Amino acid sequence: MIMLENVMEFFRNLPPKKCASCGEHMEEQAEAYTTVCSKCAGTQ
Repeated sequence: MIMLENVMEFFRNLPPKKCASCGEHMEEQAEAYTTVCSKCAGTQ
């Protein structure tokens, strides 16, 4: 049980995801591995 708590604590303490191009915070989505925001990718 302690190991599960350590893993959950690790993920809670991760910094917010940032765009590799402009540095703005990105909303994280499950199964999304992109490193640039939709503005920089030209999809917005």
